[in-house]
Amino acid sequence: MSSFENLRIVDNFYQTSLFFPMPTVIISTLCEDGTTTLGPYSLVQPYYVAGKGYYAMLLSCRNSSNTAQNILRNGKCALNFIDDKPKTFKEAVKLSWPGDKPSDKMPKCNFKLEKSMVEELDPSDKRPMVLTDAIQVIECTWVRELDGADKDLPGELNGYEGPYHDFNGITSKFGAHFILKIDKILMKKKYSDAIIRGVKAKDFPALPVDYGYRDSKNFWFHRKTRMRAELLQVRKASLESVRYAADRADDVVKFTDDALETILGVPRVFLSVVLKGCVDWAKENNVTLITAEHMKIINDKRSKEKSKKK
Repeated sequence: MSSFENLRIVDNFYQTSLFFPMPTVIISTLCEDGTTTLGPYSLVQPYYVAGKGYYAMLLSCRNSSNTAQNILRNGKCALNFIDDKPKTFKEAVKLSWPGDKPSDKMPKCNFKLEKSMVEELDPSDKRPMVLTDAIQVIECTWVRELDGADKDLPGELNGYEGPYHDFNGITSKFGAHFILKIDKILMKKKYSDAIIRGVKAKDFPALPVDYGYRDSKNFWFHRKTRMRAELLQVRKASLESVRYAADRADDVVKFTDDALETILGVPRVFLSVVLKGCVDWAKENNVTLITAEHMKIINDKRSKEKSKKK
């Protein structure tokens, strides 16, 4: 006899048939008149995370929403991560009513906006504004050519007719998915400094977790509590086994033993990727023998950010 109950799977199952924790982001997009509009979303997640040549997020939404229509039109958006203060979340909920036009809701919006960093660097690249008080922002461009979605156009607010795409663009009569190439990750200094120097429990930002519309009355969310760390299990490979892989990583670039000792804890499935990254760095910097000192530079994922701070 099962210890579980069997729940019926219905529309919006993640809200009605599950307790499903999700992020809360405010997505900013550009309207036809060039103004910025905002909409809160939770169905956002990393999509391409490695080995693709670029990184991407995935957004799932109604294809008739202001957000979807604007992305179909110009392909630009920004994912703004808000804090978990009740007044901030209340402001997000104000923006969430389906069917509200930007001209109706934006004059009542209390979020402060500022110019996109991408647009600051290239004024010809018009972008939606970003939330000044966001903890972090991901500026994105829709990869419209994937899955043949480049032919999808805005304008249908009562449902799109098929055929539908599998994973990008208009994917159902009322639904859309957007693969969003990450152009820039912006972060307030307090938190970027924490990532660079090494994050401790107190450094994690207070980001809300929501459970969607669990009923017809309330939008439920959870505030951050104390973070708890759990040590990773480290399983070290032998120097000989890592040396075997390293010697075959490249014909020219080689590794000293002390360099390889710094990556003995890398899981075997990731070892070839790590070695390739080291080789690529070595070739970019005219290094043929990678030492432990070189590995310190390579392993510092934020070395460029550090150099800018000096």
